[in-house]
Amino acid sequence: MSNAVETLMNEHRLIEGVLSSLETFVSEIEAGKEGSRSTIRAYASFFSNFADKCHHGKEEDRLFTRMIEHGFPKEYGPIAVMLAEHVEGREHVGALGKIGDGDGPLSPDERRLTAAHARAYIPLLRAHIQKEDGVLYPMALKALPAAVLEKLEEEFESFEREVMGPGAHEKFHALAGDLIAAYPPDAERPAGGTHCAGCAGQV
Repeated sequence: MSNAVETLMNEHRLIEGVLSSLETFVSEIEAGKEGSRSTIRAYASFFSNFADKCHHGKEEDRLFTRMIEHGFPKEYGPIAVMLAEHVEGREHVGALGKIGDGDGPLSPDERRLTAAHARAYIPLLRAHIQKEDGVLYPMALKALPAAVLEKLEEEFESFEREVMGPGAHEKFHALAGDLIAAYPPDAERPAGGTHCAGCAGQV
Protein backbone atom coordinates (compact mmCIF):
# COMPACT_ATOMS: atom_id res chain seq x y z
CA MET A 1 0.00 0.00 0.00
CA SER A 2 1.30 3.44 -0.95
CA ASN A 3 1.61 5.87 1.95
CA ALA A 4 -0.16 8.52 -0.13
CA VAL A 5 -3.14 6.27 -0.83
CA GLU A 6 -3.19 5.13 2.79
CA THR A 7 -3.40 8.78 3.81
CA LEU A 8 -6.48 9.28 1.64
CA MET A 9 -8.13 6.13 2.95
CA ASN A 10 -7.46 7.14 6.56
CA GLU A 11 -9.04 10.51 5.84
CA HIS A 12 -12.07 8.63 4.51
CA ARG A 13 -12.52 6.98 7.90
CA LEU A 14 -12.65 10.36 9.65
CA ILE A 15 -15.09 11.73 7.07
CA GLU A 16 -17.33 8.68 7.51
CA GLY A 17 -17.42 9.30 11.24
CA VAL A 18 -18.65 12.86 10.77
CA LEU A 19 -21.16 11.75 8.12
CA SER A 20 -22.67 9.36 10.66
CA SER A 21 -22.71 12.12 13.28
CA LEU A 22 -24.51 14.42 10.83
CA GLU A 23 -27.04 11.65 10.31
CA THR A 24 -27.73 11.61 14.05
CA PHE A 25 -28.11 15.40 14.10
CA VAL A 26 -30.55 15.36 11.20
CA SER A 27 -32.57 12.55 12.76
CA GLU A 28 -33.01 14.72 15.85
CA ILE A 29 -34.18 17.66 13.73
CA GLU A 30 -36.63 15.42 11.92
CA ALA A 31 -37.89 14.17 15.30
CA GLY A 32 -38.77 17.72 16.31
CA LYS A 33 -35.66 19.06 18.03
CA GLU A 34 -34.81 22.60 17.02
CA GLY A 35 -31.12 22.21 16.22
CA SER A 36 -28.72 25.14 16.13
CA ARG A 37 -27.20 27.17 13.35
CA SER A 38 -23.79 26.88 14.99
CA THR A 39 -23.94 23.08 14.71
CA ILE A 40 -24.95 23.22 11.07
CA ARG A 41 -22.15 25.74 10.49
CA ALA A 42 -19.67 23.38 12.17
CA TYR A 43 -20.66 20.44 9.97
CA ALA A 44 -20.47 22.64 6.87
CA SER A 45 -17.04 23.88 7.93
CA PHE A 46 -15.70 20.35 8.40
CA PHE A 47 -17.01 19.08 5.07
CA SER A 48 -16.04 22.22 3.16
CA ASN A 49 -12.54 22.48 4.57
CA PHE A 50 -11.43 18.96 5.50
CA ALA A 51 -13.46 16.73 3.16
CA ASP A 52 -13.37 19.07 0.17
CA LYS A 53 -10.50 21.57 0.33
CA CYS A 54 -8.04 19.21 2.02
CA HIS A 55 -9.04 15.70 0.96
CA HIS A 56 -10.64 16.32 -2.43
CA GLY A 57 -8.00 18.95 -3.08
CA LYS A 58 -5.22 16.39 -2.75
CA GLU A 59 -7.12 14.08 -5.06
CA GLU A 60 -7.89 16.65 -7.74
CA ASP A 61 -4.63 18.59 -7.69
CA ARG A 62 -2.25 15.70 -7.08
CA LEU A 63 -3.56 12.12 -7.44
CA PHE A 64 -5.93 12.65 -10.38
CA THR A 65 -3.33 14.76 -12.15
CA ARG A 66 -0.78 11.94 -11.94
CA MET A 67 -3.37 9.40 -13.09
CA ILE A 68 -4.26 11.55 -16.11
CA GLU A 69 -0.56 11.86 -16.94
CA HIS A 70 -0.41 8.05 -16.99
CA GLY A 71 -3.28 7.52 -19.39
CA PHE A 72 -6.52 7.90 -17.44
CA PRO A 73 -9.08 10.10 -19.24
CA LYS A 74 -10.48 13.13 -17.43
CA GLU A 75 -13.60 13.56 -19.56
CA TYR A 76 -15.07 10.12 -18.92
CA GLY A 77 -14.50 7.06 -16.76
CA PRO A 78 -13.80 6.91 -13.02
CA ILE A 79 -12.02 10.26 -12.67
CA ALA A 80 -14.85 12.08 -14.44
CA VAL A 81 -17.36 10.43 -12.11
CA MET A 82 -15.36 11.37 -9.01
CA LEU A 83 -15.02 14.98 -10.16
CA ALA A 84 -18.76 15.25 -10.87
CA GLU A 85 -19.55 13.89 -7.42
CA HIS A 86 -17.17 16.39 -5.83
CA VAL A 87 -19.14 19.17 -7.52
CA GLU A 88 -22.48 17.70 -6.44
CA GLY A 89 -21.27 17.41 -2.87
CA ARG A 90 -20.12 21.04 -2.81
CA GLU A 91 -23.63 22.16 -3.71
CA HIS A 92 -25.13 20.41 -0.68
CA VAL A 93 -22.38 21.59 1.68
CA GLY A 94 -22.70 25.14 0.35
CA ALA A 95 -26.44 25.08 1.06
CA LEU A 96 -25.82 23.87 4.61
CA GLY A 97 -23.22 26.59 5.06
CA LYS A 98 -25.69 29.30 4.03
CA ILE A 99 -28.22 28.03 6.56
CA GLY A 100 -25.56 27.89 9.26
CA ASP A 101 -24.49 31.45 8.54
CA GLY A 102 -28.03 32.84 8.93
CA ASP A 103 -29.43 34.68 11.94
CA GLY A 104 -31.93 33.75 14.61
CA PRO A 105 -33.65 30.43 15.21
CA LEU A 106 -34.00 28.03 12.31
CA SER A 107 -37.23 28.50 10.42
CA PRO A 108 -39.36 25.47 9.54
CA ASP A 109 -38.24 25.82 5.93
CA GLU A 110 -34.57 25.96 6.96
CA ARG A 111 -35.02 22.84 9.08
CA ARG A 112 -36.57 21.08 6.09
CA LEU A 113 -33.77 22.22 3.78
CA THR A 114 -31.10 21.16 6.28
CA ALA A 115 -32.54 17.66 6.42
CA ALA A 116 -32.99 17.48 2.64
CA HIS A 117 -29.43 18.53 1.81
CA ALA A 118 -27.91 16.33 4.51
CA ARG A 119 -30.00 13.33 3.47
CA ALA A 120 -28.76 13.79 -0.11
CA TYR A 121 -25.13 14.44 0.83
CA ILE A 122 -24.63 11.58 3.29
CA PRO A 123 -25.33 8.67 0.89
CA LEU A 124 -23.60 10.51 -1.96
CA LEU A 125 -20.34 10.79 -0.05
CA ARG A 126 -20.56 7.32 1.45
CA ALA A 127 -20.97 5.76 -1.99
CA HIS A 128 -18.22 8.04 -3.34
CA ILE A 129 -15.82 6.81 -0.66
CA GLN A 130 -16.66 3.19 -1.41
CA LYS A 131 -15.94 3.71 -5.11
CA GLU A 132 -12.61 5.35 -4.38
CA ASP A 133 -11.50 2.77 -1.81
CA GLY A 134 -12.71 -0.19 -3.86
CA VAL A 135 -12.11 0.88 -7.46
CA LEU A 136 -10.23 4.13 -8.09
CA TYR A 137 -7.40 3.77 -5.58
CA PRO A 138 -6.64 0.15 -6.56
CA MET A 139 -6.52 1.31 -10.19
CA ALA A 140 -4.06 4.06 -9.23
CA LEU A 141 -1.90 1.63 -7.27
CA LYS A 142 -1.76 -0.70 -10.25
CA ALA A 143 -1.14 1.95 -12.91
CA LEU A 144 1.21 4.46 -11.27
CA PRO A 145 4.92 3.62 -11.03
CA ALA A 146 6.37 3.21 -7.54
CA ALA A 147 8.41 6.39 -7.94
CA VAL A 148 5.28 8.41 -8.74
CA LEU A 149 3.44 6.99 -5.75
CA GLU A 150 6.39 7.84 -3.52
CA LYS A 151 6.50 11.36 -4.93
CA LEU A 152 2.76 11.73 -4.26
CA GLU A 153 3.44 11.43 -0.55
CA GLU A 154 5.74 14.45 -0.76
CA GLU A 155 3.20 16.31 -2.89
CA PHE A 156 0.48 15.67 -0.31
CA GLU A 157 2.73 17.09 2.39
CA SER A 158 3.45 20.20 0.33
CA PHE A 159 -0.28 20.59 -0.37
CA GLU A 160 -0.97 20.51 3.36
CA ARG A 161 1.65 23.18 4.02
CA GLU A 162 0.88 25.48 1.11
CA VAL A 163 -2.90 25.15 0.75
CA MET A 164 -4.19 24.19 4.21
CA GLY A 165 -1.54 25.81 6.38
CA PRO A 166 0.03 24.82 9.72
CA GLY A 167 -2.30 23.30 12.28
CA ALA A 168 -5.19 22.70 9.89
CA HIS A 169 -5.29 18.95 10.40
CA GLU A 170 -5.38 19.27 14.19
CA LYS A 171 -8.11 21.89 13.96
CA PHE A 172 -10.42 19.78 11.85
CA HIS A 173 -9.65 16.56 13.72
CA ALA A 174 -10.69 18.37 16.90
CA LEU A 175 -13.86 19.65 15.21
CA ALA A 176 -14.68 16.13 14.04
CA GLY A 177 -14.20 14.80 17.55
CA ASP A 178 -16.46 17.50 19.01
CA LEU A 179 -19.23 16.78 16.50
CA ILE A 180 -19.04 13.02 16.96
CA ALA A 181 -19.12 13.46 20.76
CA ALA A 182 -22.10 15.82 20.60
CA TYR A 183 -24.07 13.71 18.10
CA PRO A 184 -22.79 10.13 18.40
CA PRO A 185 -23.33 7.90 15.38
CA ASP A 186 -25.89 5.14 15.56
CA ALA A 187 -24.20 2.16 17.23
CA GLU A 188 -25.57 -0.15 14.52
CA ARG A 189 -23.91 1.83 11.75
CA PRO A 190 -20.15 1.88 11.04
CA ALA A 191 -18.97 5.33 11.99
CA GLY A 192 -15.33 5.50 10.95
CA GLY A 193 -12.65 6.84 13.24
CA THR A 194 -11.92 10.18 14.85
CA HIS A 195 -8.36 10.36 13.58
CA CYS A 196 -6.41 9.45 10.46
CA ALA A 197 -3.09 8.06 11.60
CA GLY A 198 -1.61 8.06 8.13
CA CYS A 199 -2.12 11.80 7.66
CA ALA A 200 -1.21 13.10 11.10
CA GLY A 201 2.33 13.87 10.03
CA GLN A 202 1.31 16.10 7.15
CA VAL A 203 0.48 19.16 9.21
